[in-house]
Amino acid sequence: MPDIDLRFHRDMLVLSAPVAAVLQRQGFDIDRDLEYATLVEPEAVRDALRLNKVAGAQCLVTSTAGITAARLAHHGLEERAQEVVKAGLDIACQLKPQHVLVEVGPCGLPLDPSSKTSLNENRGQYADAARACAGASFDAFFLNGFANPSDLKCALMGVRQVSDALVFASVDVDAGGVLSDGRHTFAEALEVMVDFEASVAGFATRAPLEAATNLARQACAAGSLPVLAQLIVGAHDPKQGGVTESNPYFCPDVLVAAGAQLRGAGVQFLRACGAATPAYTGALVAASEGFDVVRSDVEA
Repeated sequence: MPDIDLRFHRDMLVLSAPVAAVLQRQGFDIDRDLEYATLVEPEAVRDALRLNKVAGAQCLVTSTAGITAARLAHHGLEERAQEVVKAGLDIACQLKPQHVLVEVGPCGLPLDPSSKTSLNENRGQYADAARACAGASFDAFFLNGFANPSDLKCALMGVRQVSDALVFASVDVDAGGVLSDGRHTFAEALEVMVDFEASVAGFATRAPLEAATNLARQACAAGSLPVLAQLIVGAHDPKQGGVTESNPYFCPDVLVAAGAQLRGAGVQFLRACGAATPAYTGALVAASEGFDVVRSDVEA
């Protein structure tokens, strides 16, 4: 570490699930407390992340999604981005993972693509987040949870202003290929990823497996970037006994077949997110560990 690029198009790798599901069961207010918990309750965050490491995740994702100044300001932490990053990286590195990704989520500021001032303000949020990581050792940034191409473009440009680190980029998309803003398409987001130097092209979806597989194929066809597929797990319902359209990934066992099918479609990186527990991570590891990436269009 950091050497994850040496494994591009070679080894199947699984990312840790968000620690939110574990922490929420312990009484944390995830919408408010995650970055604060990273600072003042590092043991709780580390224990939640350790469960993913034990489940076999080769890539641990830091609990730093909210490190842009605009999001930290909601919690009175706008001057503490470097502290949050250091704490998040310390937590992950103590577990001695193979790889560490620093997650950066959308800043949440209004964005007018026609306004230079608005674009610069948004880019600055991500540039400052990247600066907060200066000098730290990690494998890649993980730009995650983006809903439209313009915001993703600002994030990629902002990071690239200050860092030449690898960047995983992921957008939220539905079964029809529409991003979560309801106005733009996955194809538009993929174009941004390719044009603005993402290192890995990713998506997160709660769509049924066949639709998720089609999204994976679309990502592979967009260029030579490795592909990340995140499957969004819905809230646990003990009465749900089978796959439904609203929650196709209702139990960990379902992800074994899902992981294998996505690998066959060309995906290299797998992740369970949403309400996923470490058991879902373990299922993806079972489906992929020890296998090579299947990409006939790319030389490893």
